[in-house]
Amino acid sequence: MNETEKQIMGIISSSGESKSKAFEAMKAIRSSDYELARQLLKESREADVEAHNIQTQLIQQELSGDDNSPMSLLMVHAQDQYMTSALARDLIEELVKIFEEKEKAKQS
Repeated sequence: MNETEKQIMGIISSSGESKSKAFEAMKAIRSSDYELARQLLKESREADVEAHNIQTQLIQQELSGDDNSPMSLLMVHAQDQYMTSALARDLIEELVKIFEEKEKAKQS
């Protein structure tokens, strides 16, 4: 495995961790544990930042001409994983707000 492939695997790994934390947060929402959900979403966002930083490095390498690797299926997969993990996190963050507001409205 070359260095670029290792970086790409880093995107996949960080994205998987992010998505896993986001879905753990959704389980916390089901039990109305919004504090735990927020903590898990924070951890999810941190994992996404790792993936984003690696992605940025790869883009900079490509733009500078330092990397002449052809586009690979592995990179396409990494981008897909990163995009879906970010989308899942964003949607679940909104679900926390929606369910928490509904719960507060019921208590009023």
